[in-house]
Amino acid sequence: MHRFLIFALGGLLGVIGGFAVGIFVYPYIFLADIVANEQVANVAEKNLVASGQFIHANPSDPVHYGKGGVRVFDDVVHIGADFEVGPGPKFHVYLVPDAPVTPDTAVNRTMYVDLGRLRAFKGSQVFDIPAGTDLKQFKSVVIWCEQFNVLISPAALNFKGT
Repeated sequence: MHRFLIFALGGLLGVIGGFAVGIFVYPYIFLADIVANEQVANVAEKNLVASGQFIHANPSDPVHYGKGGVRVFDDVVHIGADFEVGPGPKFHVYLVPDAPVTPDTAVNRTMYVDLGRLRAFKGSQVFDIPAGTDLKQFKSVVIWCEQFNVLISPAALNFKGT
């Protein structure tokens, strides 16, 4: 009976450990090479409200980085083809009222708008903005890791005409 308990405990710990490693390793193995290529529909007819550049918020952190352009239209956020972030779990795109956003900014405690989960770690992606959103209230677009509440990359917005 004692050997069975040791065997069962070892099996349980192995499953839990394997699951935990899988959560961290999965994005690096299966998603790191996916490059998105989404385009803004009828871009010539859209009103460009603001634009910005994703930055490496904490240069001493080699894991959480980002780069590339972002454009905000009346109804969509377009992350450019030059976009890239370090892979990780549950990255979301937020509109945030603060600028600049730093690793010390409590993004998850602000009145952010969650535009959805990042679909790839590289390339062009389009996210719908909920109807009725007052874009002038949001000064940044950020990539945020929901799983660990960590800032990945912020982009301060430059509003057109200001």
